[in-house]
Amino acid sequence: MQKTFPQWLAHHARTRPTATAMREKEYGIWQALTWADLALMVEQLAAGLHQAGLRRNDHMVVVGANRPRLYATMLAVQSLGAVPIPLYQDAAAPECVFPINNAGVCFAFAEDQEQVDKLLEVRAQCPQLAHIYFDDPRGLRNYDVPGLAALDELLAAGKACVQIHPDLVKDEVAVGRPNDVGAMFFTSGTTGNPKGVVHTHFSLLNRALAGAEFDKLTHAEEVLAYLPPAWIGQNIFSYAQWLACGYVVNCPESASTVTIDLKEIGPTYYFAPPRVFEGLLTSVMIRMEDAGALKRKMFHAFMAVAQRVGPALQDGLPVSLGDRVLYGLGNVLVYGPLRNTLGLSRVRVAYTAGEAIGPDLFSFYRSIGINLKQLYGSTETAVFVCLQPDNQARADTVGVPCAGVEIKVADNGEILVKSPGLLKEYYKNPAATAEVLTADGWYHTSDAGFIDAHGHLKIIDRVKDVGRLKGGAFNDAMFAPKYVENKLKFFQHIKEVVAYGDGREKVCVLINIDFDAVGNWAERRNLPYAGYTDLAQKPQVYELIKECVEKVNADLSADALLAGSQISRFLVLHKELDADDGELTRTNKVRRGFIADKYQVLVDALYEGKTSQFIETVVKFEDGRTGSVSATLRIADTQTFAPVKAAA
Repeated sequence: MQKTFPQWLAHHARTRPTATAMREKEYGIWQALTWADLALMVEQLAAGLHQAGLRRNDHMVVVGANRPRLYATMLAVQSLGAVPIPLYQDAAAPECVFPINNAGVCFAFAEDQEQVDKLLEVRAQCPQLAHIYFDDPRGLRNYDVPGLAALDELLAAGKACVQIHPDLVKDEVAVGRPNDVGAMFFTSGTTGNPKGVVHTHFSLLNRALAGAEFDKLTHAEEVLAYLPPAWIGQNIFSYAQWLACGYVVNCPESASTVTIDLKEIGPTYYFAPPRVFEGLLTSVMIRMEDAGALKRKMFHAFMAVAQRVGPALQDGLPVSLGDRVLYGLGNVLVYGPLRNTLGLSRVRVAYTAGEAIGPDLFSFYRSIGINLKQLYGSTETAVFVCLQPDNQARADTVGVPCAGVEIKVADNGEILVKSPGLLKEYYKNPAATAEVLTADGWYHTSDAGFIDAHGHLKIIDRVKDVGRLKGGAFNDAMFAPKYVENKLKFFQHIKEVVAYGDGREKVCVLINIDFDAVGNWAERRNLPYAGYTDLAQKPQVYELIKECVEKVNADLSADALLAGSQISRFLVLHKELDADDGELTRTNKVRRGFIADKYQVLVDALYEGKTSQFIETVVKFEDGRTGSVSATLRIADTQTFAPVKAAA
């Protein structure tokens, strides 16, 4: 029988009341919350919200990190037939105005003082925002603001209400239907205002169950919820699948303790975008550079074995006895301790999604015994469109369509999807809805790709980003910027890349160095620097990055389709790309068009053959102040290689 989110909660509270539903780390100690305790909290919150005036089909925003009370508030909202809207906790105050006004939001949950201040700052622009409830009272004791109250007050009011009307919430939950609107997620808004993606209980839970069945998930799984709840990926893995499967969700103490908490929990089911896996690998490589010569030599020797043998072992392919023995020894000396250091020693299934992962990065994790796989989906598809079977995880595909999904490729190469998990609509935006949903139920993904001979989907890039070089040695060659960017980002010294080349005769890139990795590299060479801008422009750093670029060029030359995407020139940016400066989305995706406009003078300098260019950029600090960063940036040429002809 199909259920709503609150009905799943009631099911677990009834059948497994004393089982742990969530854990939260507070003051260094893990606190457990059972399904029965959670259900009671949700009931009291729902009753309190009903008394305050929240009604069926109303909207309520929730802003904060993963916390049991945030999850309980979302469930309480859904219990009343209202719709929760998670917003990014690191979004600047002005970014909250459009979602709140677009959805006519009157109620808000704010985790702490930072989020309360943000909502109060925009209240003049959102006059209908009458009720703001906060969880953490620190710093808020002396706030005297109409409509601002502690969540504890709401719980107390709800408790009193339940005593008088014991069936109030239960009756509301009972009338809920799977096709009711369950949640709304606002897209990143890479162009124009964000769009509210409307999902039903059915669309979210259907995909959650399809993913759970595919990977044989049970209530015994342990998950660490550390990514923004406003991101559909985190919401599916730690909310929809959590309720559908009944496993344990663990909430870290803070963003700074995630690595420690990861090791303590030892999740069995793990999910992260490529950027997180890149960061974990970078930390490992930094530590290895600091290790003794013998340890480094052993690490690199066994990693060579892992890269040669590990993926085959993961995929169940035949491996010689000698290689098995060598890999087993490596597992004892290197791979096992490395998995433990990463906090991934108990992982049974790990997924990466959000954007394409570099093939070398993907192979690294599988080679050391981590069952890392890729999936394909989006906010509009409730994440699960394609998944990789355990023994068919390949770096260049995103898997096979999962249960209930149909895929076809349009004449222009765009992937079209039909699935039970498709959005209901874009809220109050019928024109945008009509652009992506056809009358017969196909969703336009805007991704270019094809289905290979094994039935796996390959994604090349966004349709609008796949281009052609014009003129030069590679005239009319395909250019896929994301593919080039991801190959460069495998190197631990490179954090972000923006590639340009469509309609031009060559490819040029803007690069962000990884400040921690390059800083560590510089310190070991006694190379002094006064900050990111200074370090980024050191000649030695340019040589380091040039080596990385030319290795990528050598790899690309062996790819018949993408040999033309080799990089001819590059520069290292004087600042890190930042979502607060509009250069990245809140999910850390590059806003390539915005960056091209903002740094037009740099892009022009790359293509005009200049060897340097002065730039001054306005930046926004965390406290809302603005300043400027200026520098004269070096521009470097790189070696490109003739395409390697395939053997006859």
